[in-house]
Amino acid sequence: MNKQPAPPSSAPDTASERLLDQLSRNSTPHLDPLARVNWEGLDQDAFWLPEAAISLYGLPQYENLTIPRRKALSRFEFLNFIEAGLWLESLFMKRIGRSLSQPRRRLPELIYHLHELREEAGHSLMFLELIRRTAPDLPNDHFYRWNLANVMAHFAPFESIAFWVAVLCGEEVPDRMNRFIRKHRQEICPSVYDIVSIHIMDEARHIAHARDTIEQRLSLTPAWQKRLMRPVINRVFRQFVDTFYFPTQATYELAGLDPDEDWPRLARNNPHRIAFVDQCVASSLRILRDNGLQLDWR
Repeated sequence: MNKQPAPPSSAPDTASERLLDQLSRNSTPHLDPLARVNWEGLDQDAFWLPEAAISLYGLPQYENLTIPRRKALSRFEFLNFIEAGLWLESLFMKRIGRSLSQPRRRLPELIYHLHELREEAGHSLMFLELIRRTAPDLPNDHFYRWNLANVMAHFAPFESIAFWVAVLCGEEVPDRMNRFIRKHRQEICPSVYDIVSIHIMDEARHIAHARDTIEQRLSLTPAWQKRLMRPVINRVFRQFVDTFYFPTQATYELAGLDPDEDWPRLARNNPHRIAFVDQCVASSLRILRDNGLQLDWR
C-alpha cells in the first residue's frame, strides 16, 4: 500500500511565529468592548482620572480649584487622552488595511494583524461611545495636524524599523497612563475603570508583538544606522508624549478654567507632572535603550 505524502506542517517554525500564533489564540474569541463596559456607571460628577494623574496636580493653582472644577478637569483631560487614542488607532488601522493589498507576508503575521485591526476598531468604538454620551461636540482637530509623528505613521514603510518604533512608542506611552488609572479603581468613575481595563488587556498583546518586531529588526541594524535614526525617532517619541500627557489650552478652558492663564505652560513646568511622565515613559525608554536607541522625552 502506497503511503500518501504527509500534508505540509502548519506549525510555526520560528520564535516570532510562535508568539504570533499564541497572540492570535489569546485574541479568540473576540469580546466586543461596547458590551463589556458598564455604561450605567458613567458618572460625570466623579473623578475620571486619579488626582495624581491630572496635569496641574501639585501646583498652587490646582489647590485653589474647587472639587467640582477638579473633577471637570479630570474628565476633560481623560477625554483629551481618549481623542489622542482615537487619532493613533486610526493611523494604525489605516496602515494595517493598506498592508493587506501588498504582497502576502507571513501568514501568522497577517492573521495577527487582522486580530489587532478588529481590536483597535473595538477600542475606537468604545472611545466614541464615551464621547457620544458625554461630550459629542468635543473638538479634536489638533491631533490631525501634520507633524513628524503623523508623517512617519502615514508614510514610513510598514516593515521598517522607523514604523515599528513609532508603533511601540504609540502603544507603550499611553498604556502606562492606563495602568496608573486602573490601580486607583476606588477613586474614579466605574465606566472609566472598565474602559482602561479593556484597553490594557488588548494592548498587552499588541505591545508584545511590537517589542518582538523591534528586537528582530534592531538586532540586524548596524550601530551607525541607529545613530542616524535617533534624532528623528526621538522627536517622534516626544510628540507622542506631548500628545498624551500635556493637554492643550482648549482642554483647560472646556473644564471651566480661566482662559487668561497659560495652563499648558504651567503643566510643562510642574515638577509633579514631570516626575509622573518620567514614571510613565520609563519602560518605553528602557526597551529602546536595551535595543541600542538612547532616547529622552524632555
